[in-house]
Amino acid sequence: MAFFVYVVECSDGSYYTGHTENLEARLAAHNDGRFKGYTFKRRPVKLVFSDTFMTRDEAFRAERQIKGWRRLKKQALMREDWEALKVLARTAKTPHGTKPPQAKTYPSAHGEPVEP
Repeated sequence: MAFFVYVVECSDGSYYTGHTENLEARLAAHNDGRFKGYTFKRRPVKLVFSDTFMTRDEAFRAERQIKGWRRLKKQALMREDWEALKVLARTAKTPHGTKPPQAKTYPSAHGEPVEP
């Protein structure tokens, strides 16, 4: 069984990231209003990125990582611009001049390692 991490663009231009085992059903649920959360008042949504993982845990970890990214970084991921992602990872803002967290690798099913 495959699991997916996905990013949808909402009608207001914002992005929502989630994970699921059935991408088509999840997109339909976002658009028909079965989810009362973030996307409910921002319908319709359209899929702008998805990736496949072997386990739910991997997809969940990728979701949490992407949710923490700035908009520009998410847009680079959507374009699959791995070089821009690397640059954006090095220029990440940190609160109050603290050191950035240790780099993690986004575990793409496509074999492209991507730093946060």
